[in-house]
Amino acid sequence: MRRDVFQAIADPIRRDIIELLSHESLSINAVAEKFDISRPAISKHIKILNECGIVSINQQGRERYCQIRPQQLFEVADWVEQHRKLWEMKLDSFDNYLNQLQTKNSKK
Repeated sequence: MRRDVFQAIADPIRRDIIELLSHESLSINAVAEKFDISRPAISKHIKILNECGIVSINQQGRERYCQIRPQQLFEVADWVEQHRKLWEMKLDSFDNYLNQLQTKNSKK
């Protein structure tokens, strides 16, 4: 099953894994040690991140290392930016409305 990046970041554990890997590449065991859930559960989260292209896994000897691929998160950043602009416009409009009401009330 092909997953998308939004499915990957929907889970807080996966967001924490992304944050962790944004600082350095780590083995799957090293990632698992940072969490209070089982190694198989961490492996499943990493598999999902890998399927979405957010994390790549490289074999080095007996260890498998996870590395972040941040370019895959650009889709999320673009989506957030579009909606940020929309909400800023709506909030600015609401702020103007509140200022108008305050001005009306202060004139009474």
